Amino acid sequence: MRLRFLGTGTSFGVPVVGCNCPVCQSGDRRNRRSRHGLALEKDGRVLLVDTPTELRLQLLEAGIDHVDAVFITHPHADHVHGIDDLRVFSLRGKRAVPMLVAREHADEFRARFAYIFDDSVEPDPATATPEIDLRTFEAGDDLEIAGFRVRALAFPHGRVRSFGFRSGGLGVIVDAKEIPEVALAVLKGVDVLVINALWWGDPHPSHFNVEEALAAAGRVGAKRTYLTHLTHRLDYSELLAGLPDNVLPAFDGLVVEIDPARVVR
Repeated sequence: MRLRFLGTGTSFGVPVVGCNCPVCQSGDRRNRRSRHGLALEKDGRVLLVDTPTELRLQLLEAGIDHVDAVFITHPHADHVHGIDDLRVFSLRGKRAVPMLVAREHADEFRARFAYIFDDSVEPDPATATPEIDLRTFEAGDDLEIAGFRVRALAFPHGRVRSFGFRSGGLGVIVDAKEIPEVALAVLKGVDVLVINALWWGDPHPSHFNVEEALAAAGRVGAKRTYLTHLTHRLDYSELLAGLPDNVLPAFDGLVVEIDPARVVR
């Protein structure tokens, strides 16, 4: 299985509009971070994790021309407001795209995107909308979608819960402030862990900072950990220099083979 980082930034992205800080002005492409998104690839199949705002651009950059299914972590705008970019796949494939959403988020999802999910909303004949097969799950469910086996895991994230997963040797925690014991038991000993880390120092009410992410990763005991959801307060090279050998910053376009963990690009 292959893990592809489509985007590694927060809701502001990097560079931040109007910011002249060294990271936003950096010439290092690893400091250019679109909104967070992932793709899992196996045997020609693609599972997207979230539909971030820059999804179309991310897919073009990655050379991804089809999507078999989508896993939504939570309904915050930076993780779902690229949903309309899925319409090319339902139009071209002449089928609805399967999408997994936590049951506790489903009503909000349907209401926010009523033009997709509410049959009482009359479609405009001059426009195209994505066709999506919305499926719900609960924390702890074992899911199989598009040939991927996933154990759904819930993590505190401010006023909502964000959902990550374990799939084979991969553990994914996109937005979280802590790892509950039930999730930790599932993630223990993964080959590759993906975990959010905003910045060094200042605590945040709904995200790990770097120190907290490192402590959480230590509890999981992954062979290799990738930090993501990074802000413009983190320069790639400086961050890399301050991390343990088995922890690396992710960057847009990074590709990692799972089992064993190795970077292929």
